[in-house]
Amino acid sequence: MEWSEWTGALRSGSLRRMGKRDRSVNSTVVLHDYMVFLYRTLTKLQPTGISVSRGAGFANTVTSFVDQGQDLPSWESSQRYIFDLSSLSRMDELVEAELRILRKPAVDLLTVLTTGGNLYNIRLYSCSPEGASETRLLDSRTVEVLDSGLPKWEVFDVWSSRKARLRNPTEPLPACFHLLALSELTNEVADPLLLGLGRHARLPQHKALLVAFSHTHTNDNLFREITEKMKNEGGGVRLPKPLKPVQKHEKKNRQRRQRALSKRSFGGIGQGATAGGGGGGKTGRRRTRCSRKPLHVNFKDLGWDDWIIAPLDYEAHHCDGVCDFPLRSHLEPTNHAVIQTLMNSMDPDISPPSCCVPSKLSAISILYIDSGNNVVYKQYEDMVVESCGCR
Repeated sequence: MEWSEWTGALRSGSLRRMGKRDRSVNSTVVLHDYMVFLYRTLTKLQPTGISVSRGAGFANTVTSFVDQGQDLPSWESSQRYIFDLSSLSRMDELVEAELRILRKPAVDLLTVLTTGGNLYNIRLYSCSPEGASETRLLDSRTVEVLDSGLPKWEVFDVWSSRKARLRNPTEPLPACFHLLALSELTNEVADPLLLGLGRHARLPQHKALLVAFSHTHTNDNLFREITEKMKNEGGGVRLPKPLKPVQKHEKKNRQRRQRALSKRSFGGIGQGATAGGGGGGKTGRRRTRCSRKPLHVNFKDLGWDDWIIAPLDYEAHHCDGVCDFPLRSHLEPTNHAVIQTLMNSMDPDISPPSCCVPSKLSAISILYIDSGNNVVYKQYEDMVVESCGCR
């Protein structure tokens, strides 16, 4: 699916509502329906990369920033939207950025229609957080106050503004946008609050949202995100809590099921491989050949459910088994693994056998809270074992 297709679906489609438990991740994080719908859409598509119509690369990270501005009495004819982008990496390539503002039905429909008519042109400018005047026009659109009685998200393209600022390290990190509304009938400035753009008493999920689509050139790993979280919390990297001990009878049942699975998959033999690695004489418990085994990961068990929103768990798989002679072609052994296995078969004291390791890994998408309390969608590489081989 092309970028324009799925962004269009996100803008026009009705959002699936989340339960109260899903929304209240913690007291300082605002979880918009948009980010949840984006995660569900892209996870369902299982993309290897999101195709971008501009040809600027592939977006593998989407970061959302919540508006921190307020409607002041002195700004009756305009609005200012402020976003803290301190957690946005300057090393990433920004491929798209959009500002989403919820427009509710007009507060006083009769007054709006009699003073300025039905059509209004909403213009968005870049600005400085310290200055008061608008600078450069970024995007505009014409809206009808009679178009619908339902709230609607107005989406503005702010990619050019953010891209220019990220390239200049001297520019301040906060993003500032200035909004004006003009009547197409009288060409006079209208009060955005009368058009349903007021921010007073809005729910957190209805605040304006700046969404940055970027491409991370290096393979980000979870360890980096974990260390950042721990650093901001004032502590060191801590190990997850130990899992609940498996009862003795459960362990026996699990081993019995594993042996049964091995027999079905490999005929219960390891082509001469024993528990001690020997091939002849008295044999002990035979090990299966190198293959992929199940490994279920639950983020709550790891103690990460306070910052990972979705998924709650996933199937990671792992590799286990022996790489003994003769190596099978489906294990795709390297030339070095073939030689090492031959040397080990002649004399186990010369070298250990080659190792059963992942030969192909795939990514999963994670919706999480970053160190700046922003909700982020990211594709993390090398999270799921697809196949195993001897190395």
